Amino acid sequence: MKKIALIAHDNLKQTMVEWVKTHRQKLSTFELYATGTTGQRIEDSSKLPVKKYKSGPLGGDQQIGAAIAEGRIDVVIFFWDPMAPHPHDVDVKALLRIAVVYDVPMACNKASADLLIQSL
Repeated sequence: MKKIALIAHDNLKQTMVEWVKTHRQKLSTFELYATGTTGQRIEDSSKLPVKKYKSGPLGGDQQIGAAIAEGRIDVVIFFWDPMAPHPHDVDVKALLRIAVVYDVPMACNKASADLLIQSL
């Protein structure tokens, strides 16, 4: 079973929740992982089980990065906002880098997430 990490910056969390609800049936066939707040909002709204790491600023991005390096995450959907300042920007860049290094498919916006989920 494929394992998908779901992450969204604050102003894109609702977009992620709506995206998950749109693709709920397909996502129900995967194991879902997420950073803390995003995972809780997804779980509450979709009723899909989500393994939650810490929130991004508290180390959740790094935890997902470690899971990628250990081969425990197959796909990353990360709705990130490149225009907003983030106190944990270094962690965000490290997560993006590790996904590329380990050749893990990654979508960083709704359009690319739609394409990626259709290909799984």
